[in-house]
This record gives sequence, C-alpha cells and structure tokens, in this order.
Amino acid sequence: MRNAGVLLRILRYMKPALPLVVLALLCAAASVGLQLWIPVLIGDAVDHIIGAGSVDFSAVQPLLVKIIFAAAASALLTWLMTLLTNKVSYATVKRMRTEVFGRLQTVPLSYIDSNAHGDIMARITTDVDQVADGLLQGFAQLFTGVATIVGTLLFMLSINPSIALVVIIITPLSLLLASVIAKRSFRTFREQMKTRGEISGFAEEMIGNQKVVRAFSHERAAQEQFEEINSRLYQSGVKSQFFSSLVNPSTRFINALVYAGVGIFGALSAIGGGISIGQLSSFLIYANQYAKPFNEISGVIAELQTAFASARRIFELLDTPEELPDPANAQVWTDARGNVQMKDITFSYTPDVKLIEGFSMMAASGQRIAIVGPTGSGKTTIINLLMRFYDPQKGTISIDGTNVHAITKDSMRALYGMVLQETWLFAGSVKENIAFGHESATEEEVIAAAKAAGAHSFIRRLPQGYDTILAEEGAISEGQRQLLAIARIMLTQPPMLILDEATSSIDTRTEQKIQQAFQKMMQGKTSFIVAHRLSTIREADLILVMRDGNIVEQGSHRELLEKHGFYAQLWNSQFEQVE
Repeated sequence: MRNAGVLLRILRYMKPALPLVVLALLCAAASVGLQLWIPVLIGDAVDHIIGAGSVDFSAVQPLLVKIIFAAAASALLTWLMTLLTNKVSYATVKRMRTEVFGRLQTVPLSYIDSNAHGDIMARITTDVDQVADGLLQGFAQLFTGVATIVGTLLFMLSINPSIALVVIIITPLSLLLASVIAKRSFRTFREQMKTRGEISGFAEEMIGNQKVVRAFSHERAAQEQFEEINSRLYQSGVKSQFFSSLVNPSTRFINALVYAGVGIFGALSAIGGGISIGQLSSFLIYANQYAKPFNEISGVIAELQTAFASARRIFELLDTPEELPDPANAQVWTDARGNVQMKDITFSYTPDVKLIEGFSMMAASGQRIAIVGPTGSGKTTIINLLMRFYDPQKGTISIDGTNVHAITKDSMRALYGMVLQETWLFAGSVKENIAFGHESATEEEVIAAAKAAGAHSFIRRLPQGYDTILAEEGAISEGQRQLLAIARIMLTQPPMLILDEATSSIDTRTEQKIQQAFQKMMQGKTSFIVAHRLSTIREADLILVMRDGNIVEQGSHRELLEKHGFYAQLWNSQFEQVE
C-alpha cells in the first residue's frame, strides 16, 4: 500500500470530525494571514521613521496598535487550531484503536495463533499512538506551513516580482533535496517499526513465562536474544534518524541562500529606487518567514515516516480476513439434545503438515466421550473443531443432525461448557470471574455454583470473599484458579461439556470432590473429556483412542484393556510410572 493510500484511509477515519477539521483549517488560515500582515505593517512603520528628525509618530502609533492586535489574534487562533487538531487526532485514533480491537474479535484464531501476541499488542498501542503523534498532529503543521509559503510568495510578488522570482527559483532545490532524503528514510522507518513489534513480542513472551525461563536457567540466552533484537532496533533507529536529520540542516542551508539572495537583490533594488527601505524590511521578514515552514516541515518528516509505517501495520491487521460469517439463514439455538457427529474430517493447521485425515465420531445424547492419546495425536484439535475455532478442510460436523454451519457461531458455542487446562481469570472480583458467561446471575446463583465446584470454602477465606479483586496472577493458587473456571460452567449449565484436562492442576483430594461434582453436572449432558491421566476417565461411556490424527481404538475402559492394544499400553505405562 502506497503512502497516498494510507493517507486516504486515515482521512476516512477523520470524516466524523470533519466540521472540527474545517474549523481548524480556517483558524490556521486566519492565523497565517494575520502573521503575514505584520511585515507589511512593519514596513510601513519603517518608512515613517527613516531619516533624522522626520519620524511621523502620528502615523506610527496606529500601525503599532495594528501589529499588537494582529500578533495577539494570531496567537489566539493558533491556540484554538491546536486544541481542535488535538481533539480530531485523539478522536480519530480512538475510532482506529476500537476498530483494531474489534477486528481481533472477528479474525480467525489462526491469525492470533500464528502472530506474536506482543506484536499484536504493539499494533493496538504503540502503532496507533505513533499515528496520533506523527501523522494526524502533523497535518496542522503541514497546512500552516503550506499556507505560509503560498501567502508569503503572494505578498512578495505584490511588493516586487523580480525579487520574488529569486525566491521562486531557489525554492525547488529545498523541495527536491527533502524528497530524495524522505524516500531513503522511509525504508529504514518501516524496518524500525517491524523490529519494534518483534521486540515487544519477545519481551511479552519472556516476561509472561519468567518462571519457566528461570526454572531452565534460560536468563542468559534470553538476554542474548533480546540484545540481538535490540541491536537491530538500534541500527534501524540510527539509520532512520540519520536520514531524517539530514533534511533540516539541508533545507536550512538552502533557506539561508534564499535570505541572502533576497538581501542582495533587495538592497540593489532599494539603491536603484525600485523599492523603499520599509519594503526591503518587509521582504527580509518575508524571506525569513518563508524559510521557517520548510524547517518545520522537515522537522516532522521523521514523525510522518514513522506514522506511515505504523499506519501500514495497523491496516495490515485490519485487512486480515474475518472469520467466515454466519449464513443469512443461520439458526440461533438455545438448547440441544447433544447428539454430535463428526464425519470424514480432514484437517491440518498448515498444508504441508498432515494431522487429521478421514476422522469420524458419533456421540449420542448424554454420553461421556473420553479422548485419549499421546501428545500431538490431535486430541485438542478435535476440541478446536467442535467449537469451530477452526473449520475442517473436508468433512462435516453436526449437532442433532443439523450441520454446525447452519447454526450461528455464538449460539453454537454457547451450547458447550468449556474448562481448559490453562485457566484464565481477568482483573476483576471473584464474583465477576465466576459470572463471566452469565453476567445477570444473582449472588445466590454464583455462590451455589462455587459450592458445586468445591470453591466456596477457599473463597470465604479470601480478604473480601466474593468481592476480592484478582490480578491476572498472584492472589490464589493455580488449583484455585481452576476451581473458579469450573464454577463458571457450573453456573451456566450448558447442554454439552468439554473438559480438556480440567483437573490437571488440582490435588488428588480436591480432584475427587470435583469428579463427584462433574458426575452430577454431566448427568444428561453430552461430555467430551480430554485426559492424560487415564484414571480420570474409567467411567466414560466411550473412550476414543487417538494416534497420529486417527481413532485407532474405541470402547469402554474394560473393553479396551481386554484388547491388550494401544490403550492398554498407555494404561500400563501410567501404572508402571505409579509403581
């Protein structure tokens, strides 16, 4: 996407604030006009005080009043313009940030899984801020600068076209030089923003898993890897700043030539009687004012380049295709009997790595289906397919005989209660975390769910009980976090359950209590249980044994042991480990 395309997309975000933009531009134009009027007044005043004993105070006094008025009014309009542009800028990036976060709720999970979370976070925070600081707020400086340049040229042409011609001839050199440098600097700014996202992702990964890093004494290797990325960020940053810093002194040099040329030709013209001394004074002021916008514009080129690079990263995320939308005639389900069928499923996360081929499964209403197998056999992938976090490349999945594609995703996912091995709690109260899937639940219902999950006793011991605020980590143990996650499902009571190593972080005594609660919760519900500890699924109605993406055995616990096949090997290996 070219810079022009990026700019047009940003302007579309500014459209709701168009009245403020127009008002800001009018303030900028009026402020520039008043500033350009001042040199004319100064020139007139100079002409009234030239020569000994010939100072016309009566003519100078009203000119001084006009100069003070013009300066004060220009300052006020500049302040108002800055206020308006700030409002436009932050309102625009607010809409942009909201849309970016909203898009993250609709992109396929494959995008989240395949991109560093820190890099995604950098696009929402750092990149959006760069757009606000660089591009949007730079608009005011650009417009003011262009208006000053054009207005100054018009005033100079009205005074003396021949001297103004000197300015017009030298000016393109400044523009050409700035353009050449800007093109070179853009590549380095783009690399800088990419590396900045990489270092954010790495830092988020290492900080979020600091326990594992220290447990494996990986601190030195992590530091070295961070320093390598940081070194690349330093190099790209130095290069980008080097190129952008060339613009200002280069344009200042050319602008100095403009000032010198105006001074020389203006003096010769004044000697020849072509202009007055006051007009020459005005010309020199205009030459200085004319040069100033070039210096200001060159000063924001670095910010503009950073903003374009950041905006491009934001739009890359926004252009990521959304999850396949629900069909127009998709049904909204609020309940289901729980007959689930997967037929001839073929799926892989990447085309070159095969995972599941020709997989079929039938779960009758109320059955407890256990899915076991070694790591990488496809157990969690089956769960991802059931929840439609991913769609299979081939095959169909149906609930009560209806293809899941004919049911809205939200209502279909609400049919499942899901407890994962990795628990997630947000920074809120215990009550809010339990009621995450049922926000309208009463306090009595929340307490009942916590009691059913075996969490009520430890919650009562917390400083504020159910009103205790939980940080992302810390206040409670991993096992207690898991109990709260289980209590969420106890509260919603969905018709189908998915338990993916739901008791893996809980001690044996607590697990026995949870298993009893699960027995009650699973009555009449179709349940899918992913387990590594085979002792937890002995009572399952059907055990599916997976290996390399396929079901190699199925049956009850006793039937599978009697076959002396792969399941028996798994069971015996765990028994031997216990021994």
